Amino acid sequence: MKLAERMNVIKTSGTMAMAERARELSRSGKKIYKLDVGEPDFDTPEHIKKAAIDALMKGFTHYTSSLGIIELRKAIAEHYKSRRNLDVDPEKEVIVTPGSKHAIYCACMATLDPGDEVLVLAPTWPTHFTCVEATGAVPIEVSCGEDYRVDEELLMGKITNRTKMIIINSPNNPTGGVLDIKDLRVIVELASDHDLLVLSDEIYDEIVYDGVEARSMLSFDNVRENVIVINGFSKTYAMTGWRLGYAIANKNIIEAMDKIQQATTTCPASFVQMAGVAALNGPMDCVKKMIEEFDRRRRYIVRSLNEIPGVSCVMPKGAFYVFPKLSSLKMSSFEISMKLLEEECVSTTPGDFFGNSGKGHIRLSYAANLETIAEAVERIKRFVEKHSCM
Repeated sequence: MKLAERMNVIKTSGTMAMAERARELSRSGKKIYKLDVGEPDFDTPEHIKKAAIDALMKGFTHYTSSLGIIELRKAIAEHYKSRRNLDVDPEKEVIVTPGSKHAIYCACMATLDPGDEVLVLAPTWPTHFTCVEATGAVPIEVSCGEDYRVDEELLMGKITNRTKMIIINSPNNPTGGVLDIKDLRVIVELASDHDLLVLSDEIYDEIVYDGVEARSMLSFDNVRENVIVINGFSKTYAMTGWRLGYAIANKNIIEAMDKIQQATTTCPASFVQMAGVAALNGPMDCVKKMIEEFDRRRRYIVRSLNEIPGVSCVMPKGAFYVFPKLSSLKMSSFEISMKLLEEECVSTTPGDFFGNSGKGHIRLSYAANLETIAEAVERIKRFVEKHSCM
């Protein structure tokens, strides 16, 4: 049987592949120090779980609107009003999806044609490349370096008459960088001048440190009609397995995304949507405590990695990743990650999974307890000393 040609373009998730190898080693009896998948090690808050259970017990288990229940769309709109003073129309400008990844997929399918070019600020989450490629469009990587900052001349030089969209991810996975107002204005001006769409993945917008603000692209009125904001519940509320995300965009784009959702998943799980309402309307103290603990781990892992000769690590401003460069090792990122896993039982993600600008780096998630992080860093130190070419 011959598969569709598009399957030669769509790649297997490298992150999931590394995680699966780690699981194989774990099943063989080895203790694996997992710093690979970006998943908070905290439990979903009790009031959120209770809302889902209550919905189940009340029989709220059937299809909902393909856009998502209006209660959740209103809660999303109210959240943006209270947290960011932004007006969002819950009936026309919001779609709820089974995970933010599906929101990205629907947005790309709804707006991109084969041959369109999409400028992807990188390094970035591999899904951004994959969803573009699935449409037949062409992702054009624009390097933002290990601190994730916009090079205006570089970005402007990539724009052609085929450019349709710019994809940004701030706070950034994998670097933890956060675009400042100057960076965002560069993107806004270019998008306005060239009538480009901007897909802004803001899934980590609540997880920031040191007083840094992760400003939403929705706050720029002159490109508001061209902006698609992606967000969700997985990271902020430790709800990765619940699969609940959403997008905010203009009415026409939301209607087009809704067609894709109707043809694929119909709607997110009904009772999970009720959990989303509880997450947005409930207390934020549990989120604050989680971020405080991430901050403690962030400071520890950056300091510890920078103490290893031949390793350099920029302090992240948001999310829960570090993206160290292992300059003393003459190996590809994939070789580094695989050898670390096989020799030291430390599971990481190769930097080049996140684009060419990630070469020589590995991504470490500090969404793991401090004891695991400390032991993993010691093993990384031993690994670097063993293989260093300095």
